[in-house]
Amino acid sequence: MPDDSPRQKAEDHYYAALDLVADGEHERALAEYQKSLDADPSFTEAMHGMARALQDLNRLDEAIAIANRIAELDPDDVLAHTSLSVLYQKKGMIPEAEAEGNKARVLGWKQQLKGK
Repeated sequence: MPDDSPRQKAEDHYYAALDLVADGEHERALAEYQKSLDADPSFTEAMHGMARALQDLNRLDEAIAIANRIAELDPDDVLAHTSLSVLYQKKGMIPEAEAEGNKARVLGWKQQLKGK
């Protein structure tokens, strides 16, 4: 019996999006990431993928909005803060980039101390 749960649907679209990114089809990948998030709005892996695809398309403001959403949902997500640092740097927003980079470093250290 197939698993038709929202999470399974989200994962199916997420993996389809990853395949499209690998093929250089970023716009089509964005549509799959959106379908993934439509199925499960809290699926941060899909948000990470979407932010990266938007970055690759140089749609930096949209990517920043997605990365900020991840950080809101999971304040301890090191990758969200790392992504924000990179995105801010690409926009020339150096103080913001440095602040997010520092957050990512501190979170990484905390996770290492916890043994994650």
